[in-house]
Amino acid sequence: MTTLYDFHPQLADGSEFDLGQLQGKVLLIVNTASKCGFTPQYNGLEAIHRQFKARGLEVLAFPCNQFGGQEPGNADEIGAFCEKNYGVTFPLFAKIDVNGDQAAPLFKYLKKEAPGLLGSKAIKWNFTKFLVGRDGRVAKRYAPQTRPEEIVSDIEALLAQ
Repeated sequence: MTTLYDFHPQLADGSEFDLGQLQGKVLLIVNTASKCGFTPQYNGLEAIHRQFKARGLEVLAFPCNQFGGQEPGNADEIGAFCEKNYGVTFPLFAKIDVNGDQAAPLFKYLKKEAPGLLGSKAIKWNFTKFLVGRDGRVAKRYAPQTRPEEIVSDIEALLAQ
């Protein structure tokens, strides 16, 4: 049986990242974009990362250009943008697809574990968020318009487990 910890997505620098090293942590996994109306959510993601990292939260950002071409840059450009404009210190992964035949295996798994409204598996837009408990199970999926600060109570509940 496949678990979240079986995946090895690529970081922005091209190196492989073993999600197994995050066992026992709470994860907030987000597909992101630099030129989206929701891009200011990077502020909230960074604030949550700083607030809860010491207690076991990891924020993981996966840039995606599938929605309106809103993530056109390469890895270096994306990283520089996130650092300069939002002070991002959490991991940025390589740009991926989240829908379709070329969807990253991790996102295929997340969508299967936590379908959207009416059982839809497709991700509708940038900044869809998946909250994963310490046990590696997807606890909840959040719509793009749900701001990171709105899920703090859910994060706290999982960190307390």
